[in-house]
Amino acid sequence: MSVQDPSKLLIVDDLPENLRALDALIRGEGRLVYQASSGDEALALMLQHEFALAILDVQMPGMDGFELAELMRGTERTRNIPIVFVSAAGRELNYAFKGYESGAVDFLYKPLDSDAVRSKVNVFVTLDQQRRQMQRQMAALERSRQEQETLLRELNQTQEELQRSLRMRDEFMSLVAHELRTPLNTLFLETQMRTLQLK
Repeated sequence: MSVQDPSKLLIVDDLPENLRALDALIRGEGRLVYQASSGDEALALMLQHEFALAILDVQMPGMDGFELAELMRGTERTRNIPIVFVSAAGRELNYAFKGYESGAVDFLYKPLDSDAVRSKVNVFVTLDQQRRQMQRQMAALERSRQEQETLLRELNQTQEELQRSLRMRDEFMSLVAHELRTPLNTLFLETQMRTLQLK
């Protein structure tokens, strides 16, 4: 992974202190962290960037995390972004089940376990890097295939031109041989007739 091509992470929370804390927790080398304080702001960012992971707060005014996830899953550009939900609500509210139904790959409860969050983010960053490396390799293979097709077309064209040249040479040689034989045949016949007359 090069510094010019970092993995982009999106965190969405309506509380600035939560955004700062999560940003500090997941920021690292080879990563860019984008922050959004609302679902609408998050959607706007997703139209501009390709994210390796979106960490969404469940409870936000206006569009909540579940609604944002459903919109993401319904849009071609954003449907494959992995979603991790974060909630301060207790486990008894069964938010995790609703989160998984909305397309989440994981669900975390506050207070966050720093090591667990870093570990999960590392996994998604690694997957993103591998996916993009595979895309680059596929693109290189496609370019190579196209170059080979071009070379094959050029080779076939050269071969056809060579065969055409060989046919023209053979026709020319046949014509030359015929033209050379014609006067010689006349001379040969004339010589044979004279020989017969002399006898």
